[in-house]
Amino acid sequence: MKNIVITLFALVSLASLFSCSSEIYDRSENYPMLIPTKNDDLAGTWRPILLSAPDEFSLEAPVATSNAAFTREINEIKSYQANITAEQKAIIKYWSAGSVLRWNEIMRTLVAKHNLPPYQNADGTYPTPSSANPFASTPFPFSNPPYAARAYAYVSAAQYDALVATWHYKKLYNRVAPYVADNTLNVLIPKSSLPSYPSEDGVLAGVTVELLKLLFPTEIAYINGKAEEEKLYRIISGANVRSDIDTGIILGRKIAAKYITRAAGDGMGAAVGNQTLWTQLQTQTSATGETPWLSLDLPARPPMLPLFGNVRSFLMSPSDILASRPVPPPSTKSVQFANELAEVKKFSQNATRKEMEIVTFWADGVGTYTPPGHWNAIAADAFVPQNYSEVRWARNMALLNLTLMDAAISCWNTKYYYFNPRPTQMDTSIKTLTGIPNFPAYVSGHSTFSGAAATVLSHIIPAKATEFKALAKDASNSRLFGAIHYRSDCEQGLLLGETVGGFAVARARIDGAE
Repeated sequence: MKNIVITLFALVSLASLFSCSSEIYDRSENYPMLIPTKNDDLAGTWRPILLSAPDEFSLEAPVATSNAAFTREINEIKSYQANITAEQKAIIKYWSAGSVLRWNEIMRTLVAKHNLPPYQNADGTYPTPSSANPFASTPFPFSNPPYAARAYAYVSAAQYDALVATWHYKKLYNRVAPYVADNTLNVLIPKSSLPSYPSEDGVLAGVTVELLKLLFPTEIAYINGKAEEEKLYRIISGANVRSDIDTGIILGRKIAAKYITRAAGDGMGAAVGNQTLWTQLQTQTSATGETPWLSLDLPARPPMLPLFGNVRSFLMSPSDILASRPVPPPSTKSVQFANELAEVKKFSQNATRKEMEIVTFWADGVGTYTPPGHWNAIAADAFVPQNYSEVRWARNMALLNLTLMDAAISCWNTKYYYFNPRPTQMDTSIKTLTGIPNFPAYVSGHSTFSGAAATVLSHIIPAKATEFKALAKDASNSRLFGAIHYRSDCEQGLLLGETVGGFAVARARIDGAE
């Protein structure tokens, strides 16, 4: 009966969090139209991430602006503008803030919606969401922090490669924007001196839709609807003719296919493990004389993605990951461990109002866009005033999200290597100020994500480095204040994150964008 009550309480809590997620994360009204300070005309020479070269996939030449087919496309824009609706004006306002920004927002919403752990079966076991049957009673995916970090990385990296290719072909074919070809055309967004073929929005729609369909297969109708909005926005606003966009979509889909092939073989499919592995992790730790981590869910839930630490990184080699692994945590039999456990208990009983605010701000639990998503939101707000071009937006988000994926890989590799127990397991009188994550303690995921994100963002916007590092410190401390982690989990997690972030910074210095 006790288990049933606990489970029902958990479900009510999940429903409450889920019901308000779209309200929390809809920030669409907060952003002005994107007017880049510079176009980054040479971005077609920047170093891609997965593409062998910006022209790896061919793109046919456009028709001339003197062609009758082009004139028909200009007339299509004028026809739309002559009958523009209030809804269409709202679409233009929404997407003109920047398409990389908007797709990142959309993705954060999808992550939050699907960040719901599976409910138990009648026999006390737990189902595993399956991409082969995404519409099952346990829908796919469960977008927990590692899943989300990988998803953000694939989408951002593919968007960046797609836009590098776009800038290459813009310069190669140099077809002018429709409002240059016809100066009687009304333009509803800021004009750009960039060539219009292929459309950056078309390429972004093409590459992003295909990846989001892979990552969130039950949301295809919603994803396609957003892509249609983006396409319509460019046509009605006078920024692109239809062939600019349609050709861009084709290019984006080709690039997406290369990323989808990589994703199929990166090890994510095996990350959940099996009962034999779960038991082995526990017995191996017990054999060392240490106390192994145990799930505190009722009934006990399998550990979250114990083999995620083996997922293939974009920036780090397997030897880099092993070399970056932190030193062992304090022995569960040591004086240091006892002191750290006592400190956690003190925070659980005597947290100040300020500490509670930090815990709440950084909770990032069930029904949210996860700690990686939180750092995406922070980055978006920091990038908007910089007035980046779309290709630089994509490059910066790719650097951030590649390091967040590596933070997840490195952190999970450490967690399941040491398999260290949570404070609430070692002292059942400790009550956390937020939930208890279903994976080992050492090192703190929040700390690792935050150390990595702050390192990369500080490189991108050095003037805000102090602010980013302070946020990372708060995020790390939130797990100690909330009685979820020991001090060593947090301190070593921050250091690991900074190390991981260094790989993205090293790439940034040689990608041609600086």
